[in-house]
Amino acid sequence: MQFQDAFIPYGCYWSTPFSKWQMSFQTLQPIPFAAEIAKRALEERSVPLDVFDGACLGLTIPSHSCFYGGPWLTGLIGLKDVPAPMLSQACATGVRCIAYAAQEVTSKSAGVFLAVTADKCSNGPHLVYPNPEGQGGTLDAEDWVLDNFGFDPIGRKAMIQTAENVAKEHGIERSIQDEVALMRYEQYKNALKDDRAFQKRYMIQPIEVKDQRGRKVLATLSTDEGIFPTTTAGLAKLRPVVEGGTVTFGTQTFPADGNAGLVVATREKAKQLSRDPKVEIQVVAHAQARVKPAFMPMANGPAVKLVLERAGIGVGDIKAMTSHTPFAVNDIFLSKEYGIDLKDMNRYGCSLIWGHPQGPTGMRGIIELIEELTILGGGWGLFTGCAAGDSSAAMVIKVDVS
Repeated sequence: MQFQDAFIPYGCYWSTPFSKWQMSFQTLQPIPFAAEIAKRALEERSVPLDVFDGACLGLTIPSHSCFYGGPWLTGLIGLKDVPAPMLSQACATGVRCIAYAAQEVTSKSAGVFLAVTADKCSNGPHLVYPNPEGQGGTLDAEDWVLDNFGFDPIGRKAMIQTAENVAKEHGIERSIQDEVALMRYEQYKNALKDDRAFQKRYMIQPIEVKDQRGRKVLATLSTDEGIFPTTTAGLAKLRPVVEGGTVTFGTQTFPADGNAGLVVATREKAKQLSRDPKVEIQVVAHAQARVKPAFMPMANGPAVKLVLERAGIGVGDIKAMTSHTPFAVNDIFLSKEYGIDLKDMNRYGCSLIWGHPQGPTGMRGIIELIEELTILGGGWGLFTGCAAGDSSAAMVIKVDVS
């Protein structure tokens, strides 16, 4: 998919800190929380609510009253006349929401579009389903988060096994996985330098977490919560999660909670809303791909190939690249496939380090890509990330700084 007139106003995007599951954000309902943050972000960026004529909500984990999804979100924000479908594509949801927004703007169905992603892995829902054939009327049950992490009904494997399969097929040893995990942690420190200067370019903070009555402050977050300090010695002590495997808890991400959002608009309207008219951000192209069952990290390969073709550029044209990295295996595979230096990817960290709240993950990755390209003076940027069902999504953006 190519986009002809889809732009992101500079600065009109945001993310909460990501909080490791069962920590500070575990009591917050994701849709009201996302609405609160979006409303605050728009006010801080002086974006008037009456400019919006389209919106969507990306959500992958059922939560209280999510049947009302997007319209509930926009109603809470104050966009009561704006329709808002709810999109869900597992780990690719953030990219899908941006692509949908860009498509709506390109097709003139909307002029200024709000895309919000929200998820909470903490206290995931425990669902029961009627089973008319169950003995004595017993029910089928599912733990939404844990069961789906642990079993793909098509590939018949846990997600971690897909990483092991790719590692085995492509000769990705544990030692290089440990090296990449340490590298990504060191890169993440770049986002924390100078009192978190990089994160402050887009992150909403501080965030006060209050009790259900809204009276007592339980916690205050100004940066990501639950980050694992990563060292060579620490990684070496970890055992593979799968017997005889190569992936440890140090070389895979962890579930998290949080939300993110951004604005997509026509070029003219993006200039009007931009916090810096000298910076122009174009959504250029989007692509998806799918590979053989139980080889999820490999899906990034064909998605990248296709999105670069649609953008009309090559790997050598890419100035910055970010990725959703549930496993260190993902980045290593891409590096092997395209000859990309591992050091040139995720220069400010990635989901391997700051966690994975599902829907918001890819959107934060693209937001960080925008800011990195702005710091570099503009250029082409690439994001890619795998998703459940051995699928993936990729997106090319272009930043011009005059």
